[in-house]
Amino acid sequence: MATREAVFPTRMTLNLMKIKLKGAQTGHSLLKRKSEALTRRFREITRRIDEAKRKMGRILQIASFSLAEVSFAIGTDISFQIIQSVRQAAFRIKSKQENISGVFLPAFESDLRGDINDFGMAGLGRGGQQIFKAREIYTKAVQALVELASLQTQFVILDEVIKVTNRRVNAIEYVIIPRTENTIKYINSELDELDREDFYRVAEREKSKSDNSVAPATGGGDMLGQEVDEDIIF
Repeated sequence: MATREAVFPTRMTLNLMKIKLKGAQTGHSLLKRKSEALTRRFREITRRIDEAKRKMGRILQIASFSLAEVSFAIGTDISFQIIQSVRQAAFRIKSKQENISGVFLPAFESDLRGDINDFGMAGLGRGGQQIFKAREIYTKAVQALVELASLQTQFVILDEVIKVTNRRVNAIEYVIIPRTENTIKYINSELDELDREDFYRVAEREKSKSDNSVAPATGGGDMLGQEVDEDIIF
């Protein structure tokens, strides 16, 4: 894995890398807070699931005994009679969404409409009281089942979202930010080296100009006439 990005060291690139580093740090902070909020909700849901499962076990145990009482009191199977006497569903499910740090979690709720004992004359002749009791208990069992289904659905969604969020947080923290910082260090070192080279180049040029301006003049004659003139013969 490359320790820095392959870029050309210029001041424009340096500014872009600084902007990228600032964005990565801000994104890391936001994703970190999101992960913490989701984790808190995840732990709460885990606790509620454990409670819902215990509650579900107790209700189903009571419901099994209640069904046994109905069978003992009536002695015959009246399920067909009950089904035929029902005109509409009294137990329905409503769905809504909860927004947790930008994650939409489905939530299911029980919706009871009308009297749960409104199923005609089934069981009124014998064992009617046991039938009503059993239906109330099984209604509570279905309500507990809906609650558990809602919590487990949220559990699965949050588990996946937290994993993805944590992978992004780790990628930014251990890959993107260090690579960007190394790139900024590389660009700064290259720009400093270029500045030093320019400084030495300018210094050498100025030194060369200074040496040329003080050099002695050559090739001139003696202005005082030190040379001996030849005799003139008439």
